[in-house]
Parts: sequence; C-alpha cells; structure tokens
Amino acid sequence: MALISLEDLDGLDDEQLDDDITDNPEPMDEDDRLMNHWQAIASTHHVSVPSEMTGPIQEMTRNSQQREPLSFAPIARHEKMGEVLYEERVYPAGHWACVTRGEDLYEQSISMGFMKLMRFICKENSAGTYLGMTVPVVSRIQMMDDGTTFDKDVETSFFLPAEFQNNPPQPFDPDITIVHREPIRVVARIFLGTTTEETVTRQIALLWEILGVSDDLHRDNYMVAVYENPGMPRRRNEIWFIRRNL
Repeated sequence: MALISLEDLDGLDDEQLDDDITDNPEPMDEDDRLMNHWQAIASTHHVSVPSEMTGPIQEMTRNSQQREPLSFAPIARHEKMGEVLYEERVYPAGHWACVTRGEDLYEQSISMGFMKLMRFICKENSAGTYLGMTVPVVSRIQMMDDGTTFDKDVETSFFLPAEFQNNPPQPFDPDITIVHREPIRVVARIFLGTTTEETVTRQIALLWEILGVSDDLHRDNYMVAVYENPGMPRRRNEIWFIRRNL
C-alpha cells in the first residue's frame, strides 16, 4: 500500500488513464478521466478523493515539471563493498508547510495530509497563486513509549520554494501551519518500494543494526522522505535519523 502524493500525477499517459476506466463504457472528458485515475489510486489507500480536489489535481498536473529539489550539504557517505549504507547531510533552515493528521492507518494520515497541502499549493493561500513544489515530501513519525509503535498523529510537510522563503504565503486552511525550522543533520538511507508502517519499521530497525548504539541520534522520532511515484514498484524513499546536534 503506497501513499498518495504529487508524484501520482507523473506518467498519466492515455494508456494508464484508459486502464482506470475500462469498466466504464461512457465517454469521459479529460478532467473526468484524471479524477477517475486518482479515485482508483485512493481506493488502494483506503481513502477517497473529494470533489473539491478536482481543481488542485488539474493545477498540479499542468505544473508537474515545476519541482525544486531540496538542497543539502553532504557531510559523509558510508559504503561497504560498493553499496551505500547511509549518508550524512545537513538540510538548511527555512520555512516548511506542515499538516498533522491522525487517521486509523499511517497511509491514510499521509494521504489526507498531502491532499490538504495540495490545496494550499494550488492557490488556497494568501498569495492567491500556484506556489510550486519541492521534493521530497517528508513525513515525521513520533514513536510511542514502547519505542516500536507509531503514534497515530503523523506530520506531512514540504519545504517552501525559494521564492517564498522570505515572505511565506499563509494558508487558508487552519490545519496547515508555516513553520520555520533550524538546520537539521540527518543520517539518510535509501530504500525502495512502498512506505507502510510495516516497511518503515523494518527500515528503522535495519539502519539501527548498521549504526549500532548511538546517543547522538534521536530514537523517539524519525522522518520518511518520498521522492518518486508511489505507483512505481521500486520507487525511491529514504529513512532519516535525526542527529541531536549539527
């Protein structure tokens, strides 16, 4: 089970859209076909796409190539027999748009949160304009006291594009907050595939096994960075451990 993200808008060619409507013999216009595609994706995540998402989906489809990569300063790369085990990076200070949802499933929380961010990006903001997007989209996971279970409240966020960093537009949705974060230093490891609670938990355990005991890293919260289309069977994600100090 994958999460809905802006990357679902990639690769919406005629063949893919036709696959989603083969059971519907009635002719459909492009907008209906696009929404039908999103509903098909949403059903696999146990969420539905409300009608008010029609405009944002169309807007983000038109602007799907306007995405800024989140810059970082590389610190170190750790390899073994040619395989990159993990990298250390510092991400800059800046403004993030954040929303927290606490649905029954981790995937639902991420999906519902991102749909709110889509509306903010697509003109539901004080600037009244399409803001553009940065990647990756990052979710922050808080662990329960047992250290193995995710808290239901999951924060989804993206770094505001460079042109809005000095004067961030304000969201109309009160659930979205614009937060200025200080620089963070992370230990990042790539993993491929889907991002469910099960797969993320496995990646957390694997990276701890590689790193060993370390008091310099937080154990009560982690980040998951999503870069690519959830429909891709081997899409790129990263698990981020957060260092206590730069």
